[in-house]
Amino acid sequence: TSAMSGKVFNNLNVRGKRGNIVQTFPAVEYDFIPNKLTISEDELLHIQWTGSNTHNNNNPGGDGQTGDDGDGTRGTDRNNFLQMARSDLNFPVPYENSTFWDMVESVNFPGATALDLAIDHATSGYYCGYKSHSGCQAANTVSASTKEDFNQQLNNAPASFFGHVLRFKKSGTCVYMCSRNNNFTNRSQKGVLWVKPAGSQA
Repeated sequence: TSAMSGKVFNNLNVRGKRGNIVQTFPAVEYDFIPNKLTISEDELLHIQWTGSNTHNNNNPGGDGQTGDDGDGTRGTDRNNFLQMARSDLNFPVPYENSTFWDMVESVNFPGATALDLAIDHATSGYYCGYKSHSGCQAANTVSASTKEDFNQQLNNAPASFFGHVLRFKKSGTCVYMCSRNNNFTNRSQKGVLWVKPAGSQA
């Protein structure tokens, strides 16, 4: 769109695969990439990821051990994006206490509200918003969907997420997490985004 023309794009993705540190070797466990990002408020941010429903780490297991330890249905990748209050915590803030969604607006689907964006990212697109808008049919909204309830471990969420291209209305900081891949002693799928005022030095 014209709103994207000439803008700097920042991609926030997910890397890694299902399993513990030994099972994923020589790859890595799930992680946001980059997991620390500083950008200017006049730049754009695209939060997106790809995943699979057919991960197979049975014998011979490649270079690491066999197995795919993790939450949810075996063999599946799932991710989401939720704001936290601090990086030393392991739970998200309620939407009412979040600040990030008031900082941004969707470029590709400008009809999406802050609540729509929060729901879309939290459910990996299982619900595209609270109510329908230009990029979200009513059948996929919280208010009108007749689908089965969203599974808390994201089992029925899409493996991949196209997301939104976001532009910033103001500067600020967002500490964020994935709620599925974040409850083991050595596993931490978190990140920090610093948005600086336009024209300031990063």
